[in-house]
Parts: sequence; structure tokens; C-alpha cells
Amino acid sequence: MTLIKSISGIRGTIGGSTEDSLNPIDAAKFISTYAKWILENSDNNKVVLGRDARVSGGWLADIVSGTLQAMGVHVINLGLSTTPTVEMAVEMEEAAGGIILTASHNPANWNALKLLDSKGEFISAEAMGEILKNAEEGNFEFVDYKKTGKVTHDDTYIDKHIEKILALPMVDVEAIRAKDFKVVIDCVNSTGGIAVPKILNALGVTQIEELYCEPNGRFPHNPEPLPEHITELSSTLQNGNYHLGIIVDPDVDRLAFTTEDGTPFGEEYTLVAVADYVLEHKKGNTVSNMSSTRALRDVTEKHGGTYTASAVGEVNVVKMMKDTNAVIGGEGNGGVILPELHYGRDALVGIALFLSKLAKFNGSASMLRQSYPDYHISKNKIELTPEIDVDLILQKMEEKYANQPVNTLDGVKIEFDKEWVHLRKSNTEPIIRIYSESASEQTAEHLAQKIISDIKEIIQFKAEDSDA
Repeated sequence: MTLIKSISGIRGTIGGSTEDSLNPIDAAKFISTYAKWILENSDNNKVVLGRDARVSGGWLADIVSGTLQAMGVHVINLGLSTTPTVEMAVEMEEAAGGIILTASHNPANWNALKLLDSKGEFISAEAMGEILKNAEEGNFEFVDYKKTGKVTHDDTYIDKHIEKILALPMVDVEAIRAKDFKVVIDCVNSTGGIAVPKILNALGVTQIEELYCEPNGRFPHNPEPLPEHITELSSTLQNGNYHLGIIVDPDVDRLAFTTEDGTPFGEEYTLVAVADYVLEHKKGNTVSNMSSTRALRDVTEKHGGTYTASAVGEVNVVKMMKDTNAVIGGEGNGGVILPELHYGRDALVGIALFLSKLAKFNGSASMLRQSYPDYHISKNKIELTPEIDVDLILQKMEEKYANQPVNTLDGVKIEFDKEWVHLRKSNTEPIIRIYSESASEQTAEHLAQKIISDIKEIIQFKAEDSDA
């Protein structure tokens, strides 16, 4: 069992000892220091709370809410909600922060505390470091009973979120309604089962086959929206009676599609298609993380914009989008960020923009996919012994390929014309993750194996040098 405390939040498996699980004691401790940070850095003491449908979410929400009140913080509890909805609610409520209880794509026995700032964005690495330090030191105090925070329950924010999406000029409800789309959706029995049918109906899509839309937290399959996990949805489309399949993860910030015959559209290509549509209406720049497909760069340059790669992680993508004034961005895991709405990955706005694009495209979903550059990403890793200096390995790889374009913003990314390989070290174990992309699946794999061979050669050389 596992408890991971990092700059991206506090997440872990449920059940077990306090040493190796996400438990009531740790939840209260970390939320106490988050509340301390909120009170020290904001003009108000109001925090928005929402959760996905995980079975552990109910008791975890009670503990989080009670702890915030004990720290003198007022809670606006959205109940079952989505990550992007909570992010938007923070802005609309002008709250000091927000908390989302979700382990995103992790299995049902996981949960997490995801922490937002007053802009409805994930807190900075510096802020998280301060919160973790205070938690370890027990550096917090609860308020006198007379200053106890209050709780307000509000289940209207998914509807408010959808209203904001429908108000976007690029979302063409009339075009979508006119197409009379028939879709199949898989919401893994989480809060997408509430939000996705709502937005589809609001967009004029009324012929919906719902798979796993009861928000009871009992995931029918691995909830990460990858092709190997959505076989039932794919087989449902194979009878040819539908135009599209839609898949979201448990907290509805990742989005994937299947075409009319059940073939995966490709999680990497969710952002590509949405960006293509946005750039048709609004000239500008784009951003994705360094491990995402080159297809976004190709589409961006086709529209006269500039593409920039950020370090991996939503916080880093958002910062780079602000730095480059990007009009659309996100991550290749199906995460769409539209600044015109808010700076957070949002599957609901992704659905609205994708359907607007498909409604105006003269062809099927499979034909739309074929209209984009076809790249293949190979994902590998090399496990190292603890005594090996991973940073030194990455430095030697940078030196070895110094004649190629190299980006060291996050690990080492080496470009070979329209192919690339990205090496990143794990923050928790002696592993180098290796992502490679090419127009050929075989070439992408070959490129990865060449890099792995280079790394082994460096390790062998260092070992022989040490023995000499």
C-alpha cells in the first residue's frame, strides 16, 4: 500500500497502517496546514470542496470539511462534482482556494487531496513544499470554538459550468444539434455520469447510449481512458449505429474518443483536434508537455501559430501557456485547457469543442482522425540500481547528442527531424522513463531501444571506469 506526498498533492491507497496509506489522520494533518496556508495568503477564509464518486470519498469529505471548519475556514461543499467544475467554482465564488478529492485515473482503492489556489489552479511547488513541511512539523493550530467555520452545500455548479461552456462563441450548439449525433459514453461510474449526459443534452445530443454512468464509485474497469480499458465501449460502436464514443476519467479532466467503428481516436489526438478547431477561429499559440505528440506542433504551424513544449505536469503547462499567451493547450493524456474558460484540464469543454469541430467537418470521426499527421508514441522505461547517478546518465546523454536539438527543461528531450525521444527520471524510484515518437510505430520502438542501449553503454563504461 502507498502514500505519496509530492508537489502534485497527497495521494495514496485506502486502508492499512498510517505509515503507508491515505488515512483520516494524514488527511486531517495535511488539510490543517493547507488551511493555515490559505489563511496566511488570502483576504478571505472560504474554500470550495468537491469530490469524485470513489467509495472512500464520503468519509474523506467529512474529515476534510470538519478539519477546515476547525481551522476557521468556511466550506462551500459541491458534493459529487468534477475537477474542472471545482476549479471554476473557486473563481466564481471568489474563494481563497479549493480542494478536490480524487485520485484521477488511479484505481478505486486510491484517493487524493488535490489543492487549488484562489485562481482555481493547482498550487505552486513552493506552496506545496511549505504545506508538507508544516504538516511534518505539526505547525498548525485550531481556532476557538466561536470562530468555527460554516458549511454551505451547493450542487448547482456543474450546471453553471455547462452554462459557461455554452456561452463560448466557438461552441456551435446549432451545428451540433443539426447533426443529430448518436453517441456512446463510458463514465466509469463516477461523476462523469452526472456531467457528461448533462452537457450532451445541453448541446442538443439526445441519442445517448450510457455505459457505467451511475456515480457509485465502483469502477467497472481500469479507469484510465486507454484503448485496452474501453473494450466494451468499442464493441458497442462496432455495429455501426453510432457516430462517436466518449470516455472520461473519474474526475472528468481527461477525455478520449472512439470513432464510429469503435477504433480509438487516440488520447494524444483529443487535444490536436480541439486545437485545430480553436485555431480556425482564434489565431495564436499552443502549448503541451514535452512528452506529447508532435502533431500539435504541426497543426499549430499550419495555422500560423507557435508551439511551445513545457515540462510535464499541469502546473507547468499552465505557466507556459501564460508565458506564451497560448489560446489552447494541454497534455497528450486527453487534457484540454482553454484559457478563455479557465486554466485547467476540462473534459466538458473538450467535448463541446470536439463536437463543434466534427459537426462542421465534412466527414466521419475516423475521417477527421485521418486528416491529422499520424504519429506513434512508444513508452518504455529502464530500471537502474539505487547507486547509479541518474542525473549523470541524463547529462551524458545530452552530451552524446549535442549535435541534435536538445531540450533540458524536464529531463532530456532529443529531436531527430520529426522524430524525438524524451528521457525523464522518476521522482520516487531509480527509473528513467523513455518516450519516443515517429511516424512509424516500428521506428518509434527502434528509437527507444537505441536510447536504452546508449544508456546501458554509459552505465557499463562508468562501472569499468570505477573498477580501474
